[in-house]
Amino acid sequence: MLNATLKSSIGKLWDKFWSGGISNPLTAIEQISYLLFMKRLDEMDIKKKQDSDFTGEAYKSLFASGKENLRWSHFKQMEGGEMLTHIQTEVFPFLKTIGKEESHFAKYMGNAVFIISKPSLLVEAVTIIDEIFDEISKQESAGQGFQDTQGDLYEYLLSEITSAGKLGQFRTPRHIIQLICELVDPKLGDTICDPACGTGGFLLGAYQHILTAHTSKEHRKTDENGLTRGDLGDKLTDERQWTHLKEKTFYGYDMDESMVRIGLMNLMMHGISSPNIEQKDTLSKKYDENNHYDVIMANPPFKGSVDKGDINESISLNTTKTELLFLDRIIKSLKIGGRAGMIVPDGVLFGSSNAHKQARQMLLNDCELQGVISMPSGVFKPYAGVSTAILIFVKGGETDKVWFYDMQSDGYTLDDKRSKINGGGDLPDIVEKWKHRKEQTENKLNSKFFYIDKKEIEKADYDLSLNRYKVTDREDVKYEDPKVILKKIETLEKEIVDGLSDLKNL
Repeated sequence: MLNATLKSSIGKLWDKFWSGGISNPLTAIEQISYLLFMKRLDEMDIKKKQDSDFTGEAYKSLFASGKENLRWSHFKQMEGGEMLTHIQTEVFPFLKTIGKEESHFAKYMGNAVFIISKPSLLVEAVTIIDEIFDEISKQESAGQGFQDTQGDLYEYLLSEITSAGKLGQFRTPRHIIQLICELVDPKLGDTICDPACGTGGFLLGAYQHILTAHTSKEHRKTDENGLTRGDLGDKLTDERQWTHLKEKTFYGYDMDESMVRIGLMNLMMHGISSPNIEQKDTLSKKYDENNHYDVIMANPPFKGSVDKGDINESISLNTTKTELLFLDRIIKSLKIGGRAGMIVPDGVLFGSSNAHKQARQMLLNDCELQGVISMPSGVFKPYAGVSTAILIFVKGGETDKVWFYDMQSDGYTLDDKRSKINGGGDLPDIVEKWKHRKEQTENKLNSKFFYIDKKEIEKADYDLSLNRYKVTDREDVKYEDPKVILKKIETLEKEIVDGLSDLKNL
């Protein structure tokens, strides 16, 4: 979690953009992302040089001879007007050339525009961003680096895009992404996709999960949510593994071009050199990636609908509800044996329409539905209070029984503030129980977790809501004999009458 100093600095940054005439949150975050990207490129290049000095490996600077003046550390010392002109005419055009010529980054940055036009706003923004990174350095030196403070920073910035909530596009909390990664377990060599990727949170989570799996135990740490993290990846000793991981592993799609650019920069700032994120509606007829991916993790928009005439012909569900269409899309996009972790609103689990029932039949008959994790309704606050669940399934085969878990706490308060509470809530327990679920000998329907046979689910009209099967313990309460209770009431009434009589005499 960000400390008060960082939150205050981010608040100041937003205020400067607002007063500087850039009041649209999505536009502001895009412009801030460009500045963060400039700062991060300089830092990453310096670190690369330091690492090469230590390891003796060949070092090739991003800022080749004659381009040293494009570094953040160089232009931040300029006077406001000079800095603005320099960024507009030199730095920003250079930014568009980062990466390979035919890369997605080059493609979508081609239309990017640096719209900061006031020197005073630029100077203030550069100063605040330097302050933010200085504070992050302090936290990392204090041993907080494994918590990915920069990721927290970006998530906090993105939380300002409140307009997204109106479309049902709620950003997924990073600890929930991490939980889903633990359950789905993406591996090196998998092709990993998010068909509604937004800023790339799930793709980044998958990358960090793979790095953790290839980091030596002595370099791993337990984060504030009780989950294991390690970002060194020291077990990846073959350069070809790194190349495959950074260039041929992660694929994302989003309808909004600004989101695509933000997602590309977000992943690149975290070390994924060539992320494959494209602007595309994966529900439309333009999408043709069926039977393509090993892993899909997503929190697609829900409570929305699409134009029926534009829905891809391969989607078999007869509905316009996005939460059902994306479920169908994810199943179709997976390879046989492909794994998925998906967040859905509770209505998907028990909705009575033909499309809802057909979607659940697909999960049970065309896939192995492995788990349903019910989440409390406050997980997506302040964007929404809707109740949600995580579905974990594998394409192909058939479901035998489904593992349910009743998450009662995700480690944060369930109000709009979402403050951290002691411990990691149920997250560490979910991961532990999930990994050993096949060894589970007892199956108590009154506990937090239990199995339900597919046949029983079929009898319940394919209902997948946890409360349909969970048994609530009720203690028998012994009441006194009615005659005794009446006698006590009469005694109380007499005391009241006597009391009133005494008051009147007074």
